[in-house]
Formats: sequence, C-alpha cells, structure tokens
Amino acid sequence: MKPLTRRLILAGAGAGAAALGAAVAWRKATPPPASGAAQAFWQRRFPGLDGAELDVARWRGRPLLVNFWATWCAPCVKELPEINQFYNEAKGQGWQVLGLAVDQVEPVKAFLQKTPLDFAVALAGPQGLGLVRELGNAAGGLPFSVVFDETGEIRWRRLGVSRLEELRALAKS
Repeated sequence: MKPLTRRLILAGAGAGAAALGAAVAWRKATPPPASGAAQAFWQRRFPGLDGAELDVARWRGRPLLVNFWATWCAPCVKELPEINQFYNEAKGQGWQVLGLAVDQVEPVKAFLQKTPLDFAVALAGPQGLGLVRELGNAAGGLPFSVVFDETGEIRWRRLGVSRLEELRALAKS
C-alpha cells in the first residue's frame, strides 16, 4: 500500500472515531425526553400536610424514590421505617424520597406523630390510586414504589413491600 493511501485511510479512521466520540458525548449530555407517564408526573403538584402546594419538579435531576402509601394499609405502614432508613443512608449520595399518602390529611398527621418520617410527605388523596395506575401499577394496589432517575425517567417499580436491602442495591446500581 502506498504511504499516501495509508495516511488517507488512517486519517479517515481517526475522523470517524472522533465523530463517533462526539456523537456519544452529545447523546450523554442531552438526556432523552421522559416517557408520557413520567412527564405527566413531573408536572404534578400535591397538597402538603401544612396546606402548601408541593411541586414535584423540584426533585427532578437527582434519583427520586416515590412511595405511595396509606395509614389504613398494613404493608405500607410496615415498610415506612425501612424506607426512612434508606433515605437517611442514601441522601448523602443524592437520593431523595417522597411519600405520597393515598389518604386524608388528619389520619396522616396522626400517623406521623407516632411514626415520624425524615423524608417529604404529601397527599395524593383518592386520585393517588389513578396515578399509581398511570405509573405502571395496573392493579392499583398499595404499597407501590417507583424510582425516577436523574433524567426524570422511571427506572424501577415495586408493587408490594419494598425491602431495605433491595433499596440499598438500587442505590448502588
């Protein structure tokens, strides 16, 4: 092979590799748009226990575990201390937790007096069961947890009790 031909081939291969690297870097820098269900979630607002409206968009950009629960749901009540422990262990790694109570304000306030939680809690109310269906829980059962990644996309769902070890593994992945 002639030296000029070899140089042209090497230059072409180098330019191709540089273009591929630039495309990969651009794709990583530009997160894909979230799915319809995730986009709809990030536009929601929920009443806080103090009556102020809570805009979930404030949590976008870091991993967020959203747990749907109710005071009348025994498995929900059972898992909340483990979710609280997960929050306290993982918040230093950027994890956030939001508890959405499918309940009324007074029972939730009374419950939190007995079992305080360190993460944010808001009210999804009766519409919360429709929201869990939108987020991938066709049965509409509780407890239901969903994880949103840094891009705002749903990365994990769990119908039923979430265990601390399972949440720890999620935080590591």
